[in-house]
Amino acid sequence: MTSAPEAPIAPIVAVDLRRSFRKRSGWRRSGELVEAVRGISFDVPHGAIFGMLGPNGAGKTTTIKMLSTLLVPTSGTARIGGFDITRQELEVREQLGVLFGGDRGLYNQLSGWENLRYFGTLYGLDDAAIKRRGGALLEQVRLTDRASERVESYSRGMKQRLHIAKTLLHDPPVIILDEPTIGLDPAAAIDVRELIASLAPEHTLLLTTHDMHEADVLCREIAIVDRGLIVAQGTPAALKAGAAVDRQVIITLATALDGQQLAVETSLRAVPAISDVRHEFGEDGAPVLTLRCAETTSALDTALAILREASTPVREIRVVEPTLEDAFMHATGREFDDASQAAALNGGAS
Repeated sequence: MTSAPEAPIAPIVAVDLRRSFRKRSGWRRSGELVEAVRGISFDVPHGAIFGMLGPNGAGKTTTIKMLSTLLVPTSGTARIGGFDITRQELEVREQLGVLFGGDRGLYNQLSGWENLRYFGTLYGLDDAAIKRRGGALLEQVRLTDRASERVESYSRGMKQRLHIAKTLLHDPPVIILDEPTIGLDPAAAIDVRELIASLAPEHTLLLTTHDMHEADVLCREIAIVDRGLIVAQGTPAALKAGAAVDRQVIITLATALDGQQLAVETSLRAVPAISDVRHEFGEDGAPVLTLRCAETTSALDTALAILREASTPVREIRVVEPTLEDAFMHATGREFDDASQAAALNGGAS
């Protein structure tokens, strides 16, 4: 009897990773033990973008430093491309391209092309490979026209795109990006996100961020991290759906309901998807119907049909759905901003 083929090993596997350290007081370490990462487990399938979403100090950067062999775990195991992060460091580094947030990692007095040539040499690439690979990457990150200019003349967004090109030079199958759009203006952040999205499915990506929108638009799956633990994990849609918050459809009417108000409200309350109906007036005096509902799509469709039947024109529609911030609060019991402030006060590792 032929045995079933074994399932392929995920490119990134972490099992109960932990990292503790003692706080510093000046040049000395105090006796206070800080658990930056308290038992994190996850795996990332081939070609996926996996997000670790959490406030500053949640343990995201500490986790990826362990995965990229820059920190040794206090306990737990992890494998990158099938190689153990503590026993096969060289093999792990060959599998990885890593981008850490911040301005460091490029030489400002060198041109973009000279930076790639320098780092390509460090990766062990020969001149022909650097020229071929570097040229293709400069085109991919849209820096070909500026490649001969010094990096000091680049905008923050251009530097980040060059960072990504440098990260991809040796064509690693696994890419780790730590806060890749931090400090970028909105237009530059959009550019970088589009570039990141284009890297899958040829590469497997682990992305850390505290940007809710970024995690939502880029990641197939998200782990919400708080205080060194994964407190919730799933697709963006599943995480938001699990948040215990009201879903609302807010309809601004073009004219008043007048004598039809009672009939319209009665019909709306009879809709199974609608749990509550409020009739109010906005700041400009326009009538507003606020519908609390379990599911917004069917509630909106039915509400519009009822309003058409009553010959009541609609001026504006707004749908309020749960957000990833709602999912964070549902998982942790506190606001995302409160978690960031608490981490800053406690000197938590990121």
